[in-house]
Amino acid sequence: MTADFLGEAYSARTIKLAAVRNVDSVATLVRYPAKSPGKGALLYVHGFCDYFFQTHVAEFFSELGYDFYALDLRAYGRSLLPAQLPNYVTDLAEHFEELDAAAELIRQDGHERLVVMAHSTGGLITPLWADARRGRLPLDAMVLNSPWLDLAEPWFNRTIGTAIVRLVGRWLPKLVVKPTLAPTYAHSLLRAHHGEWDYNLAWKPIEHFPVRMGWLRAVRRGHAQVHAGLDVGAPVLVLCSDKSLLHRKVWEQAAGNADTVLDVEQIARWAPRLGREVTVTPVPGALHDVFLSAPSVRERALAEAGNWLTSRTAL
Repeated sequence: MTADFLGEAYSARTIKLAAVRNVDSVATLVRYPAKSPGKGALLYVHGFCDYFFQTHVAEFFSELGYDFYALDLRAYGRSLLPAQLPNYVTDLAEHFEELDAAAELIRQDGHERLVVMAHSTGGLITPLWADARRGRLPLDAMVLNSPWLDLAEPWFNRTIGTAIVRLVGRWLPKLVVKPTLAPTYAHSLLRAHHGEWDYNLAWKPIEHFPVRMGWLRAVRRGHAQVHAGLDVGAPVLVLCSDKSLLHRKVWEQAAGNADTVLDVEQIARWAPRLGREVTVTPVPGALHDVFLSAPSVRERALAEAGNWLTSRTAL
């Protein structure tokens, strides 16, 4: 365990993973301990082209009594190695290894209770993992921040396009589908543009890492599993914006208070398929990452999550 760059209260430990496709992999578990622990542990998992840097989220839940952990998945952020393609897997279940390892390390730290919080692609990966490990995890609750539950594209791309991705992605998994994505969302976040945040652009580029066939195939297979129905074995809170503004090539004022990445109607449609008890709470004016929205909006989102957790996991 070593000090993390986020500050002296943050520590990080590297998790050695099995090599995949002859490439070594690691994951990184960041910890921010609660001053007065008592509610167990909270594990945060980021989205695509992302890593953990949201210290205000860690500090908020730490104040509530959660030992806060965040996992940089293999080939993301702190865990990205020189030989790896950034953010690339061909099966979302590859990430189960590091999630299992993180859960075990959290247990070794003395925690018998666990809340999982995840954003976007992490909000797809973690329910798949929880469903696969149902009955073997001490999972109290899940809080999903704009989970990616369907492709925010027209009907043709979601159907015929997906069939093509499934075929081509099997044989040409590294083929690039999209070399870049529009910078609209990044411009809503970055202090240098229209936002208030600074982060590592080598790990979270403005126009994102290339989207590859094998990875997109894995995502669409994950979407199909969600649509067929999961049971994560715990109550779920889904937070998202109240509106989407999709397929914009350049930033505009409305992008500052909408989800410019995912379709919030799709999130609301598919979220009930995650488990037996799912609460969907739109947050007016929120960005794709609701916790990176404007101050009053993110404060409301954090309060919603905190109040919901208190009501579902009270001792």
